[in-house]
Amino acid sequence: MKKIGLALGSGAARGLAHIGVLEVLQGEGIPIDMISGTSMGAIIGAVYAHGRNISIITDLVHGLSRRDLISLTDLLPSRSGLIKGKKITDLLEVVIGSSTRFADLKIPFACIATDIVTGEEIVINQGSVVDGVRASISIPLLFSAIKWQNRYLVDGGLVNPVPVNILKTMGADFIIAVNVAPNLPVTTRKRKKLRGPGIVDVIMNTIYIGNSSLVKHSLEGADIRIEPQVRHIGAGDFHRADDCIIQGKQATQELIPRIIQRLESNNKNIRLGS
Repeated sequence: MKKIGLALGSGAARGLAHIGVLEVLQGEGIPIDMISGTSMGAIIGAVYAHGRNISIITDLVHGLSRRDLISLTDLLPSRSGLIKGKKITDLLEVVIGSSTRFADLKIPFACIATDIVTGEEIVINQGSVVDGVRASISIPLLFSAIKWQNRYLVDGGLVNPVPVNILKTMGADFIIAVNVAPNLPVTTRKRKKLRGPGIVDVIMNTIYIGNSSLVKHSLEGADIRIEPQVRHIGAGDFHRADDCIIQGKQATQELIPRIIQRLESNNKNIRLGS
C-alpha cells in the first residue's frame, strides 16, 4: 500500500492554518503515514505525530490573545537573538513531553533547521523532539540560535520552506504539501489604513522576499499543493488563530475530491474513511 506524506511549511502565525488542514484530512479519513515540517509546520507536525490528536493543538491556540503571546516572550537579548525561547520550550515540553524522542512518535516525523554558520539544511529526525522543533522555529534575529550537535541552528524556512523532498527520502509515495508563505508583495491591511509593520512582520517578510523562488522550488514533487488564503494575516498575528484555521479548512475541503481521486487512481487498495 502506498504511503502518504504531509509536508507542512513555515509561515509564523499563518502556519496555524495547518491545523485546519489536518482537521479536514483527519475528518475525511485520509491517512497520514509520515510528516515533515519547517518552523510553525514543525510545531504542528510534531504535536500531531505525537498523538494523532488535532484537537489538542486546536484547544491550545483557540482564543489566543496578544497578552498570551507576551507571556511566552522572555526577552533576553544575546549575541544571536532577542528572545531566549525558554518559555516556548517549556510549553513544547508540556504538549509533546520533555523526554519524547523521534522514535517514540506515532507517526514518523522530521523537521528542518538551518546551520547559520554554513548555510546547510539540517534534517532533524533523531533525539529529542522538543530540541528539534525548537531549532526549526528559531527565526533569525528574533530567537537565539540553538546549539545542536556542535552546530548553531536557526529557522529551517531559510533553506527549505516546505520540505517535500524530505518526505521522498522517508519513503512517501504520495505527497500533500501545505504552503502558507504569501505571494509577494505582502499586504496585510487595506492600503488606506496601512500602518508600519511590526518587528515580526519585518523579519518574516525579509525572509519571504529573499526566498520567494525557493518556496516554489521546495514545492516541486508534491502531488497535491494546499495553499490557504492567509495573505491578509500578519506573520505575528497569532491572536487570529481561528481565522487561520478556517482558511486551512476551506483550502483543504476544496481539494478533497481531487485528493481522493488521485489517491484512488494511484492505489486501488488504499482505504479512505474512518
